[in-house]
Amino acid sequence: MRRLIENRFGMLALVLIALGAVYGVAFVSRPAPAAPVKAEPVRAPIAAVSTVCPDPGGATVTAVTPPNAQGTGQTLIEDGDEPATVDEPGKLWQKTMASGTDPMRVHATGAMASGLEAAQTRRALSGEARGLAGVRCVDPGADAWFVGPGPAAGDLRLHLANVESAPADVALVVYSGEGQVIADRASGLLLKPGEHRVVDLKKVAPSPLVMALNVSTGRGRVAAAVEAATSEGVDWLPQTTAPAGRVVVPGLPGSAGRRELYVAAPGESDAVVHVKAVLKDGSYALENRETVEVPAGSVVTLDLSTGVTGQPAAIVLTSETPVVAGLKIVGTGGRTDVAFTAGAPPIDLGSVVADARSTKTVTSRLILSAPDAAADVTVTLLPREGKAPDPIEVAIPAARTKEIILKGPAKGFSVVVMPKTGSGPVYGGRVMEERAAGGQLVTAQPLAVARTWTLVPPVAEQPSAVLSQPS
Repeated sequence: MRRLIENRFGMLALVLIALGAVYGVAFVSRPAPAAPVKAEPVRAPIAAVSTVCPDPGGATVTAVTPPNAQGTGQTLIEDGDEPATVDEPGKLWQKTMASGTDPMRVHATGAMASGLEAAQTRRALSGEARGLAGVRCVDPGADAWFVGPGPAAGDLRLHLANVESAPADVALVVYSGEGQVIADRASGLLLKPGEHRVVDLKKVAPSPLVMALNVSTGRGRVAAAVEAATSEGVDWLPQTTAPAGRVVVPGLPGSAGRRELYVAAPGESDAVVHVKAVLKDGSYALENRETVEVPAGSVVTLDLSTGVTGQPAAIVLTSETPVVAGLKIVGTGGRTDVAFTAGAPPIDLGSVVADARSTKTVTSRLILSAPDAAADVTVTLLPREGKAPDPIEVAIPAARTKEIILKGPAKGFSVVVMPKTGSGPVYGGRVMEERAAGGQLVTAQPLAVARTWTLVPPVAEQPSAVLSQPS
């Protein structure tokens, strides 16, 4: 009996040894596991674009899709009871709207969506609204930032439009020179589908002389734009880039006049911001204005007039604490006009300016900056009527700014700016100026990235997408 048990245990040991040898050989000889490949987003052409011109009454509205778009498509311009359609890339649609016109939606699909751009420009030679006032028509979004004068410095009106099919709830946060402004009335704004509303910011936060404004939605998307009427003139505050450690404010014209920089640190930490000007003859810190300290949750201003007036420029801000920034441009003459530019991204995919003009009294300029590396771009004019001229090539040395005076037909034109292959990052702005009795009229627009391509998340086979997960 004992010998039988010993034999059984001996046999079990032999079996286990044999199995271990088999599995050991299989483990050693099996192929190494393949390293997981990270799926990258795919670049896809834009298939549809919706943008909103916030207050077109009395303004000239321009819409255009650059030429060479592939395929078919259509742009629908919701002009009241008489919507207009455009189906030819490179053809400008332009119309001066009647006073009191509601916000206009410009919607493009297919090939007409690729690079679609729209803008409104209002011109007045007298009255409280005297001057040039222009704004790029606004994309609906969930988050927008503006920096500029505050409600105590003039009448500031926030234009909100919900062109989506679902409601949108909107919250506003205002930062001033003294810190964040708490206002219960700034939260809980509900916009129904298709609704538009104008908010008087003086009723939300009456005290700030300077302001940073964040417009966000917890649900839905809205098109947001801010109109500023001050004692120096009337214009729109362009949206600035979201808070970041590096901000480039492009598009300062080479004409004379005052330049005032606005910087806000909307977070919970103070910011020490390094300021550098990129000019036509080089890039350097401005004497005695190399840095500016911004307390947490507040806005400060810096007069740059003596450092950059008289030459085209961009301003580069760097900080360990995220900031937002904008800049005021004041025209010359006994009756001033005002324009604004703001932090903008590099135009890696190109940029389209819908509205530019060139007459005996009106001058349109492109101000292009290459703060990091040398850049090369092509500039193409799209006339309202007639054949487009050949593109021109512009080389911008590293750490330099170049100003190009646009010579186009008097009836108006659009501009396409396209970086060439291998070009360094380019930042830019378009400035329109008019000589008028009493003083210069001016409006500005930082260049935005063309609505040409988007990054689509990768698609992969994943059983969990269709199988229920254990609770």
